[in-house]
Amino acid sequence: MRSFASDNNASVHPAVMEALAKANTDHAAGYGDDPWTVAATAKIKDVFGAEAEPFFVFNGTGANAAALQAVTRPFHSILCTDTAHIYVDECGAPARMTGCAVTAIPAPDGKLTPELVKPCLHNFGVCHHSQPKVAYISQVSELGTVYTIEEVKALADLLHSYNMYLHVDGARLANACAYLHCSLKEVTAAAGVDVLSFGGTKNGMMTGEAVISFRPEITENLPYIRKQSAQLASKMRYLSAQFIPYLTHNLWLENAAHANRQAAKLAAALRTYPQIHFTQKVESNQLFFTCPPVALKQLQQAYFFYMWNEAANEMRLVTSWDTTDDDIDKLLTTFRSLPL
Repeated sequence: MRSFASDNNASVHPAVMEALAKANTDHAAGYGDDPWTVAATAKIKDVFGAEAEPFFVFNGTGANAAALQAVTRPFHSILCTDTAHIYVDECGAPARMTGCAVTAIPAPDGKLTPELVKPCLHNFGVCHHSQPKVAYISQVSELGTVYTIEEVKALADLLHSYNMYLHVDGARLANACAYLHCSLKEVTAAAGVDVLSFGGTKNGMMTGEAVISFRPEITENLPYIRKQSAQLASKMRYLSAQFIPYLTHNLWLENAAHANRQAAKLAAALRTYPQIHFTQKVESNQLFFTCPPVALKQLQQAYFFYMWNEAANEMRLVTSWDTTDDDIDKLLTTFRSLPL
């Protein structure tokens, strides 16, 4: 079955699978004291900068919760958009594990800006109120939009002026870089990001993420936070080994650029239907648009996908690193059979 529901549904890239097979030989020391973790750490430092310190974890929710614990105390608050993954899709895990209040800020395009954040920067030093300490953003946003380097830097500069941190959820960071034609470092460490959840499972990897710290005071506590968060893998090599091919010869970029191109191709075809209206810019591998309800019901009989806003008949389609032209053509054939 081919799917446009999520890039999580895609297969694992052969180069990643080969790396896992190569790691699956003989015995190796556990908990990261193995040559694959050493090599993956070196790769990440090459890509993100010498100051980058990665901590490999099992999944995205664990990465976000660990990263946010590293920059907060329970009396702090976390700022994010009202569509943020940590606010909508992680069952309250970051709030539960940090003990922090989460302040959700409405953002029509899914992106925080300094103007949206500034009204929340008050009551510092007042013990009756949670103290703002970190802003969380997704790159790409949950609405498929991309923060430019300048937008990330402006947000980081504002937060740093208040002694706050910027945490980026980079589950689709590769897609953002493919759209911006920039390096992974340029839109993270060089733009003022303090801690990053760096994932590849949506872009050809099998499982696992890396929490990457760019600040020594964050790095200091992450080994213990990772362990207390049940995110320290004993057989670490099977997580870390995947990052070696992923970051070699720009596989991450090749995969993401392909997914973005397929999304643009699909969007161009869907825009020819007068009853389909895009609700967000197509800047990555995600498409958000409204469609008449009768057509939606018929489409759901042929394809599984997620409704984003049922009241508005808004749906989401997602392309992947392995989405083929044939996949696109078959989906468009189904659209041509709908009452549009």
